[in-house]
Amino acid sequence: MLLETYLLDLFWLFMAFGAGAILGTFTGLIPGFHVNNVALIAVSLTPIAIGIGLPLDIIAGMIVSCGMVHTFLNYIPSALVGAPDDNMALALLPGHRMLVTGQAAQGVAYSARGSQMGMIMAIPLLVVARLLFGDNPGLNWFEGSRDILPWLLLSISSFLLLTETTRLPWPSILQKATSWMRIPLPRPIRVSFPIFAYRYEREWDSIDLRLGNSSRKAGIFVALCFFLLSGFYGWAVFELPARSPVGMPSATLLMPSLAGLFGIANLIDIYVTTSEMPPQEPNWDLPPAKPLMVPCFLSSCCAAVMAILPGMTAAQATVVVMTVRNFWGRLTDPNYIPADFEYGPGGINDPAARARIAEYRAETARMHGLEVPEDGGLISASAGDGLGDWDTEVGGDVDTIGDNQSELVDREMEDEALLAKAREVKESSPELEDLDAQTRQQDLEVIAVLSATNTAVTVMVLTFLYLVLRPRSGAALALNMMYPIDQWTGLEPPSDYIRLMAITIGAGLFAVPVMIKVGQGMLKLHELIPLRSMVMGVIGFVTILVWLSTGWIGIGVLIVGTAMGLMPPRIGIRRSHGMGIILVPIMIYTFAQKLDGFGFI
Repeated sequence: MLLETYLLDLFWLFMAFGAGAILGTFTGLIPGFHVNNVALIAVSLTPIAIGIGLPLDIIAGMIVSCGMVHTFLNYIPSALVGAPDDNMALALLPGHRMLVTGQAAQGVAYSARGSQMGMIMAIPLLVVARLLFGDNPGLNWFEGSRDILPWLLLSISSFLLLTETTRLPWPSILQKATSWMRIPLPRPIRVSFPIFAYRYEREWDSIDLRLGNSSRKAGIFVALCFFLLSGFYGWAVFELPARSPVGMPSATLLMPSLAGLFGIANLIDIYVTTSEMPPQEPNWDLPPAKPLMVPCFLSSCCAAVMAILPGMTAAQATVVVMTVRNFWGRLTDPNYIPADFEYGPGGINDPAARARIAEYRAETARMHGLEVPEDGGLISASAGDGLGDWDTEVGGDVDTIGDNQSELVDREMEDEALLAKAREVKESSPELEDLDAQTRQQDLEVIAVLSATNTAVTVMVLTFLYLVLRPRSGAALALNMMYPIDQWTGLEPPSDYIRLMAITIGAGLFAVPVMIKVGQGMLKLHELIPLRSMVMGVIGFVTILVWLSTGWIGIGVLIVGTAMGLMPPRIGIRRSHGMGIILVPIMIYTFAQKLDGFGFI
């Protein structure tokens, strides 16, 4: 009898795993259709499942299996089609660069390895999370963090805004009004402190309050404005009613808003900028795990924090990880080029492009016997600090194409012109040629980090559901709605949690070969269908899906979201600032609750 019961439980376990894996494969490949939709639809069908004799365990297992496989495969539509969701929005540009350079297969392989490592490295963090956020034994940090939750969200949002490196011009009237606001200091202020075996040093000889024509502060200000605009757009979306004209359950306007902001807008950009897909190299081998171990571990740690905070996604966690990675790279390597994970290929804000411009100017200075900065103009440009002192000393009076032929150029020569000239000498300059290889390797690292973060968040969200009884995703919400969650209060985890975690890990291991096979099939599909035709087909599919789920009001939200999503690449700021659509309403609500002394909220 016990054996029969055990075999029956095992049968249902495999059924849940298999059904979820199949559903996760489809949801991962269908743009705009998230696993949260499947989870909430499954909850609505629970009475029917119970009526035909299906236990709730199989539905719960199907949901977690679907969610894990989805986190692996959702890279494919992001990179190979150009329709990411909010979690994989950052994968678009590095993945698209891989596609247009014939390295899409390698991008898929790095994504699979990153997701695999994120899942594995999240497992030991479960014990840490239990000790920090659990109780008896544990520190029960969650209860204490609830009071500072709005400040935590504000701090993380501020950090993401302050790491914006785009340089933009202030209005000319402000430039003229502040042209005198540079105050020399009696003696330079020097800051120097050690960081492990390295030393961080900065020096200021003046207080410069001028608003110039290439200001990082202007870029941060514009990013803040877009962040707030996205937030108030999200606030309006949350207040609008949503109803499916065909009776689909769990209708929400968040789906069309995110689809427009991160999906349709990106598809339009791809349609405009890309005409044909070049032949792809069949490099499907998984990369070695050792070089990715440190960034993937940092991703998993950051994902553990993001998983417990409402409104935070893998995109924000990736920005934090890559910002730390870039800082450490500049600290340890004077020739390090910061990774570009949110700017268009070959644009002026592309760190490799900035470095190419700086290197070109340094080579020009050497040809004419001019003094070159110690960093060769490379670091100052790539770090987003301008083009260095060389530009102010030489002023662009003399420039060269690379063959020692001099010509007079205007002091206000655009960076685009300098970048074009730098590309002309790329073949004769090994330093400039190496920049492309370094950028490609960094793109692959960004893809792996984002995939690792996305997968680790999925693992940690399930854990926090059982630790603090707070769902942080649609799938966790569905589990919480299905049956009472047995909170993890003792040393031994609840049996339900162990079973669901086993399904989650099994689904992750299963998803790696599936991802490779599906990626191969998608590239073959690209050979049959032109890229632009596929892009238009995806736009049409997402539009129809939005109408089926939210009606004409959803179409209006989709159009507005698309218009907003087209703004960041044209301004030059990060796309991830659009996540203010979720963060700003949450911060308004949490701050209002904290400051509400009369109990109105």
